[in-house]
Amino acid sequence: MISNYHTHTQYCKHADGLPKDYIDQASKDGCTALGFSDHCPYPRDERDTWSNIRMKEAEAPEYIRLIREAAKKAPFPVFAGFECEWHSMYASWYKEELLGRFKCDYLVHGPHWVYVDGDFKYAPEIKGADLIKNYFANFVDAIHSGLFSLVAHPDLIMAFGREWNKDVEDGFAEVINASYDCGVPLEVNGLGMSREKVTYSGGLRYQYPVDKFWEMAGKKGVKVVCNADAHSPKDVITLAQKARNYADERGLHYLDTLPLVKKSDI
Repeated sequence: MISNYHTHTQYCKHADGLPKDYIDQASKDGCTALGFSDHCPYPRDERDTWSNIRMKEAEAPEYIRLIREAAKKAPFPVFAGFECEWHSMYASWYKEELLGRFKCDYLVHGPHWVYVDGDFKYAPEIKGADLIKNYFANFVDAIHSGLFSLVAHPDLIMAFGREWNKDVEDGFAEVINASYDCGVPLEVNGLGMSREKVTYSGGLRYQYPVDKFWEMAGKKGVKVVCNADAHSPKDVITLAQKARNYADERGLHYLDTLPLVKKSDI
């Protein structure tokens, strides 16, 4: 019996299935709680917010409705959320629209990007000390915003085989300290363990989770949550279990139930 708070649907354009499909499969595989956190819409459905990998604003009510309807027949609690990137210009959008107008249950921070000259650069692709520093500053700001119930794949920046260096270590230390101070859980991500491993100076490793990061996080004693990041119904429990196995092997103590930050708490 296992929980998962990071679940995608076909609304993000790169996953399969609707909420009912995920709930049905999770019921068969053993589930104690299921949270949907598909990629959020932004107020401008244009390329500047990567519209090719997320639902449109007009689709959000239907996404929430389908979750609520499917949840009525689920034998466990089901929550409706969104996975969001962070930029301060969207703070009111997250609070007033996603949590307010659409009445979702929680938000997940997905640290996918850094804002540069009017464009959003994908974290695993960024280079240079200044850009990496800006990325982590934005990341820490997201945690301190008080809007997010958890941080998804906090070690995503390492996904393409990036070498560990002082810039990365210093940035991760700031993230871990912010997580600890604010009580925002960091996620061990099962999807990263299912992808092709990457080559680095030490050999082969997962794209994420990254061992050195979790050694740091474990020593600090941050809150941890283990999730699937499911993009197919069959992955909801299997990838969540992979994440828990990883955490167990490293002595990480993770939450079974996620405290959800709601609009009234902010």
